[in-house]
Amino acid sequence: MIAIVAILLAAVAHAEPQTVRLLTVGNSFADNALSYLPKIVDAAGDKLVFARANLGGCSMERHWSCAEAYEADHLNPAGKPYAGKSSLAELLRKDTWDVVTIQQYSVLSHDVTTYRPYARNLHDYIHKVAPQATILIQQTWAYRIDDPRFSPANKDAKTPHTQQAMYEQVRAAYHTIATELGIGILPSGDALYLVDTDPTWAFHPDTTFDAAKAVRPELPDQTHSMHAGYAWRKQRDGTTKLTMDGHHASPAGRYLIGCVWYEVLFKRSVVDNPFVPEGIAPDFAKFLRETAHRAVTGLQPQ
Repeated sequence: MIAIVAILLAAVAHAEPQTVRLLTVGNSFADNALSYLPKIVDAAGDKLVFARANLGGCSMERHWSCAEAYEADHLNPAGKPYAGKSSLAELLRKDTWDVVTIQQYSVLSHDVTTYRPYARNLHDYIHKVAPQATILIQQTWAYRIDDPRFSPANKDAKTPHTQQAMYEQVRAAYHTIATELGIGILPSGDALYLVDTDPTWAFHPDTTFDAAKAVRPELPDQTHSMHAGYAWRKQRDGTTKLTMDGHHASPAGRYLIGCVWYEVLFKRSVVDNPFVPEGIAPDFAKFLRETAHRAVTGLQPQ
């Protein structure tokens, strides 16, 4: 009888709402992660309080240089690049954060040398200013299989030339740095790659589409793409141009990443979470939640 009561109490305790206070120190890939995370959290009955120290295309080196500029001169605008003309130190002190995340700029993420010494510097700085916070690193993702970076025209020997190579190099770099710092990983890149290589749900480029001859609003079939891909976008001169974004996450990709973050931050399964973004089919959404769960529970160094 005592054992049964203990089990029931544990179940009730597990169901109690949780609150996580989160600060992201990143770039647009961190923004991608935050797109649907609040709604996933709300649907689970939990609460997320968050703020961003995100700058588009920002590397760890740049974040660190901004922190250094602020510490040298609190009035230096270079040290206050974030929303509201805030410094990283000010944002770190703005709340009692439970978790602070860091990540590398995706273009550099395959090269572990670009993380040093900036990942360590940021880690130590965050720990000094917000010692109560757990620091996590988001493992970013490989670009879409048809991204121009993987074109035969790319002759840069220093960059990966296939999606698989990029995934493997990025993963190795993040795991190396996480091990050096003794911190946990948000395996967003693992989750996207699981979908990108799934025999049923993987995206396949539309070989019938010719971008050079496309006329607005013509687009290729991009079913199940985890990346933004082709879109007609308004330019600064007012014209509309067909562009290709194989870097950032699509709505489905952002949903998948949000599910990964929910599992890591709240330590609860996302598999039965009822929130599904508009435009994502229920069966595909279920697969994405299950894939996020696989990525988190199967997280192992390689």
